Amino acid sequence: MQDEHIPQEDMVLYAMQAMDSHELAAVRLHLDRCAECRRALAEVNGDLALVAMSVEPKRLPEGARQRFVERLAADAERADKGVAAPVVSIATKKPLRRAVVWIGWLAAAASLLFAFSLEQKVRVLNDQLAQQQQAAAQQAAANARAQQVLDVLTASTAKRVLLTAAKTKPEPTGRAVYLAENGGLVFQANDLAQLAQDKAYELWVIPANGQAPIAAGVFRPDAAGSASVVLPPLPKGIPAKAFGVTIEKAAGSAAPTAPIILMGAVPSAGE
Repeated sequence: MQDEHIPQEDMVLYAMQAMDSHELAAVRLHLDRCAECRRALAEVNGDLALVAMSVEPKRLPEGARQRFVERLAADAERADKGVAAPVVSIATKKPLRRAVVWIGWLAAAASLLFAFSLEQKVRVLNDQLAQQQQAAAQQAAANARAQQVLDVLTASTAKRVLLTAAKTKPEPTGRAVYLAENGGLVFQANDLAQLAQDKAYELWVIPANGQAPIAAGVFRPDAAGSASVVLPPLPKGIPAKAFGVTIEKAAGSAAPTAPIILMGAVPSAGE
């Protein structure tokens, strides 16, 4: 038995159990007394473990388990009879099949690395596509809302109402543009007084059919006294008789509370 170290090719074949029993015995004997080759074998086993973790498990071929059990039984029987396996030198010339196995293993490893890299690139592209689709959806929603506001402001059937202060000098004002067909409402107020933190202004739609006033939004003015309510959620097809603004609790009210700060009547047809 020679003292030379186990070649890398033999080390991989040994780790993959791709040697015959005589060669396996020779390598095992050398490993028992060579620490350097044992360290090299540990590295090879680690590399093979990484490859195995990246490959989807496959079912064993039919009968493979039974053949493995029978082979173990035959080896045990030969050991009981005292038949020793001949030791083959590690330096013995190996059949051509080893080179084929080694090359095949390298090809498989290279394929796995390429597949992993391709999967990473696909994941990045999918993430970028999802971000672009989300941005496109947000832009489409913004465009739709802007078009709806434009439809309310430019519709020939929209009612334009000037709201003025009720029973006080007309400093605060409000203007409402209302499109009953789709419930679209755009309201702008100016010169409103500032309120306490627990109070807010609330806009009301007074239906022409005598129903109870409909809350159209709670708002607070800015430092200049200006405020707006744009496209509040209102029912469609409700003709308006008038619009009003009251002071309510910050969260709003189910019905208007006197006094009405701003009031404006909807002009009749032709006005």
